[in-house]
Parts: sequence; structure tokens; C-alpha cells
Amino acid sequence: MDFDAAAKDILADVGGAENIGNMTHCATRLRLNLVDRSLADDKKVEAIPGVLNVVYKAGQYQVLIGTEVPKLYAAFEQLVNTARGNAPAEPQTANKGTSQGGISAIVGNVFSAISAIFAPLLPALAGSGILRGLLILFVQLGLIKTGSGTYTILNVTSMTVFYFLPVLLAYSSARRFGASPYISALIGAALIHPDFIGLMGKTGNGATTNLFGIPVVLMNYSSTVVPIILAIWAYSYLYKFLDRKIPENLKLVLLPAVSLIIMVPLTMIVIGPIGVYSGEGVAHMVNWLIDRSSILAGVVVGGGWSILVSLGIHWAINPIMINNVSTYGFDYIVPWTFACNFAVIGTTIGVWLKARDTKLRGFALTGLVTIGLSAIIEPTLFGMLVKHRKLWLAQIIGGCVGGAYLGLTKVVTNAFVFGSVTTFPAFVEKNSGNFINAMVGMLIALVTSAVLAFFFTKRDEKLA
Repeated sequence: MDFDAAAKDILADVGGAENIGNMTHCATRLRLNLVDRSLADDKKVEAIPGVLNVVYKAGQYQVLIGTEVPKLYAAFEQLVNTARGNAPAEPQTANKGTSQGGISAIVGNVFSAISAIFAPLLPALAGSGILRGLLILFVQLGLIKTGSGTYTILNVTSMTVFYFLPVLLAYSSARRFGASPYISALIGAALIHPDFIGLMGKTGNGATTNLFGIPVVLMNYSSTVVPIILAIWAYSYLYKFLDRKIPENLKLVLLPAVSLIIMVPLTMIVIGPIGVYSGEGVAHMVNWLIDRSSILAGVVVGGGWSILVSLGIHWAINPIMINNVSTYGFDYIVPWTFACNFAVIGTTIGVWLKARDTKLRGFALTGLVTIGLSAIIEPTLFGMLVKHRKLWLAQIIGGCVGGAYLGLTKVVTNAFVFGSVTTFPAFVEKNSGNFINAMVGMLIALVTSAVLAFFFTKRDEKLA
């Protein structure tokens, strides 16, 4: 794929640099917030070599590229910045020329923001999750002893991303909302400074202190998600106001000083506690539903995850999973995404066994390997399942059945990971039944989808 040529063509066909409100990418898609949606020509974009599909969902124009999207994004970003004279992209909160309005527009913007904020961090979270799972496995096998120097170093390696999550999220949130990334990172770092955490003493969350007589409810913000995102969203408005009002020759000193003296106390006094309690509230609600009917939850998530992926809004669920892992040390939702992924693998196996078309069998085999090693289902989803709805139905049913079993047996993961063979260590728990039930649940999803796909596939089925 010629990334420079593709980036140039995509930019031209979506309305040029002036039509790009914000740009980012995830594991497989170039994600754009367009100023005017009507200027984008979907058919022309889809016809560009290397582009697999175009989707407009959750307020974003999503161009499916595949695992090489970072290379395309680098070329695309350079073109946009060059066209703007290296001016940074200004995020837009609304899209002209769209049918979105009211609540749907708000929901779309929220999904768009979540995707842009978390997408850059997902590799770090996934890699750390794999390391965490392997460490637990080695401890269970007696290869590493807890409390040893080796254990401590490896544990720090795997858990650092969660401890410093407010700093990382502050940076990516600032890029999404249009604030200073480095000042934002300082705001996040202030929340986990040892001296601030030390104010809680032995009381922990809920302890109080004061700032010039103003009461401050203390919280441990390490590993939290919601507070810093809300804080940087609020800071983006202050930043833009200060950037307009402060004279250019004073910005170097005044802008960061005023930003910190306002935002750090404001976050600690108001935004932080609200964010902690609201984030815990959402997580408690989801977990309450899981406790009431884990089987139904497994069916809905296991079967519906590929639908969320097809719409590009599955990223909105990630904060809940991350919050569960960082707060409780485990999560029920991640295993159900495994059920979806292994149902997709099963579908590719059924197609490969039944079809005789060389291209279709080759595509199915490529999908099997890609998902098994990297957990990326989009190429298979858009390249095969969406085009052959019966196969998609086979995958959904497999995901439902596998998810139901995982819900019934209350399988959990100890880390936020993507569903592939390489992330199996995330299922290792002191209770060995957790790992066994996880393997059984994924096998059920795989076999169910494989059998259905085999029967749904015609011998002379073609790829397109």
C-alpha cells in the first residue's frame, strides 16, 4: 500500500484539511471528525487502494485500513499539518451538514471523544495486561516468588500503566479537547503526587483536608479514569480563554501558572470527587446487572460485541472494563469479548472447511491467524461477515452461546486485554477453574460458529 498516495487521496475526498476538525486512529481505522460531513465522498474514499470500508458512526468518519493504519495516519497527519502551516487540528464538537441533532449529537460526541482518548493508550494497556497475566502464571507455577526482587520489578512493569493512568489520559484528553498536553499531564500528575496521597493517612478515600479553609475530600486517583477526563475537558475551555486573553509575550509564564493554580485545586475540590463517584456509580450499575443475570449479560455482550465493533462504538465500553480491573482487580466483561472474537475465528474455520473458492478460503485463513494473534476482527468482519449476513449470524450465535457459558461460570480476567491466544494468561487466577471455564467457553463459541458457518456456506461461495 502506498501510504502517501492513499493519505493524499483520502484527504482530498473528505473535503481537504480545512474540513478536518479532529483526527486520530485506533488499531485498524483512521477516525476523523469532519466539520462538514456532506463534503466527504464515501464512494471515492472506498475506491482508494488499501481502504476496506467507510463507516460514519458516533460522530466520526471512520476509514477502515487494517493493522497498517498507523503508517497511513502518519502520512495523513503530516499532510493536514502542512496544509495548515503546521497549525494543530482544532477539535469540533458539532458536524455541519449531518442529520444528527439534540441527544444523538451529544451521544455521538461522547463516543467520539472516548475513542480518541483511549485509542492511543490501548497498546500500552494490552501489553501490560499480557505481562500481568504471565506474571500471575509464573507465580502459580512456582517460578517466581511474591515479594522477591524479580516479582516486584515485573509487577511494577505490568502495573505502571494503571498507576499513572491519570497522567496518560490527561495527555491524550488534551489532544482530543484542544488543551496543552504537557500542562494537562501535570494536572494529572498532581493527583497522584505522594504528598497529596499522603494527606489521606490511614483513613483512605473520604478523608478531608482544606485549602485556605475550603474543605477538600481526598481520593486516591491512581488508576482512575473519569476524573481526569472531566478535568481536562473543563481545562480545555480555560486554556482557550487564557490563550486568547494573555499577551503573546507573557504566555510562556502566565498561561501555565494560571492554568495550574486554577485547575489543580478545582480538580481536587470539585471535579475529582465527582468523577470518582460517577465512575464508580456506572461500574457498580454494570456489575449489579451482571450479578442479577450474568448469563443474559454474557449473551448480549458476547453476541452483540461484533455489532458494536461494526458501528465503531465499542470503545465506549472500554473505560468500564479498565475501571473494573483497576478498582477490583478483575473484570467480567472482557471474557465476553473473547467469546465474540473466538466466534469470529470459528466462522473463518467453517468457511475454510466448506468453501472451494481460493480467495475466500485464503481470506478466511488470514482472518483466523490475525485474530488468533492480534485480536483484530475488523478486516474479517467487514471483508467477509458483513457481506455474507448468514455468516455474521453464525458468528453472533456462537458469541451468544459462548458468552452465556462464560457468564454462567462467572469467568473473569485479571487485566484489560484483547481477545486472542496470546492474552490467555489474563485468565490465570488462584482458582484454576477460572482458566478452565474460560477455555471451555471460547471453545463453545468457536465450535458453534464453525458448525453454523459450515452449513451456511455454499461450496461455490465467493469472497465478494
